[in-house]
Amino acid sequence: MDPVKKSLWSLHVTMILLGATALFSKLLPLSAVDITFGRSAIACIMLFGIVKIFGKPIFLNCKKDYFVALFLGLLMAAHWVSYFAAMQYSSVSVGMIALFTFPVMTVLLEPFFEGIRLVWQDLVSAIVVLFGIFLIVPEISLENEITQGVLIGVCSAVLYSFRNLVHRKHFSHYSGAHAMAYQTLVIFISLSFFSSDELFKASQETYIGLVILGIFLTAVPHALIAASLKHLRAKTFSLIACMQPLYGVTLAILVLDEQPRWQTLVGGLLVISAAIYETINAQKLHSK
Repeated sequence: MDPVKKSLWSLHVTMILLGATALFSKLLPLSAVDITFGRSAIACIMLFGIVKIFGKPIFLNCKKDYFVALFLGLLMAAHWVSYFAAMQYSSVSVGMIALFTFPVMTVLLEPFFEGIRLVWQDLVSAIVVLFGIFLIVPEISLENEITQGVLIGVCSAVLYSFRNLVHRKHFSHYSGAHAMAYQTLVIFISLSFFSSDELFKASQETYIGLVILGIFLTAVPHALIAASLKHLRAKTFSLIACMQPLYGVTLAILVLDEQPRWQTLVGGLLVISAAIYETINAQKLHSK
């Protein structure tokens, strides 16, 4: 098979796997912190193993990079915990759509990192996303669990955007697997102070679920991303990445029997459309 076609198929499989992570917020009878702690422990071992298998050096280039890895890991810890918490408060569909406000969040945060100016199209995208989120929220009340889930999901998107911007500016010289290996190590160490006894009293089925989540839905996808980028342009990768919430919501409907409201689907369409637009626009600007 042509390497480019193979990479495209691989990348779509990767997005399905990453979309499937959301299901474990409902399938595992654990808190968001415990799920993230278990996921990071398993993924960390696997990712360092992948780096070693591919013959890459384990250690980072300089002392400064270790501090960057620490900061990125703390951001990812907060992002992953809020990612699972958003879905536990509301639903997989709502949580994933709220998370995918992050491309627009990135555009709004980027001027602070790159010294560029916002254009009116970016503000329109932000308004479209806000309207999409407004449709998803059933009522403006913090007592409503769906509203809580949306707010936590949007906070998770901000954390993810911030992490991506810092990563791109200070840590992009490492492969995805290498970078995530150190970040999962930080997540594991930092959350070891907050994990509960429930994790150590969990059933065998729960541990199997954590292994699947850590290996096949975390370590493997990040290794596949690194391999795919050898044959695909960053623009192609970014556009296919926007399919992740579609795959996640579809899996939630098929596996968890979720039935999203029409407002959630319409709001999701607006959010994803804005994400795709900003992805295309960003690539155009970077190619100039």
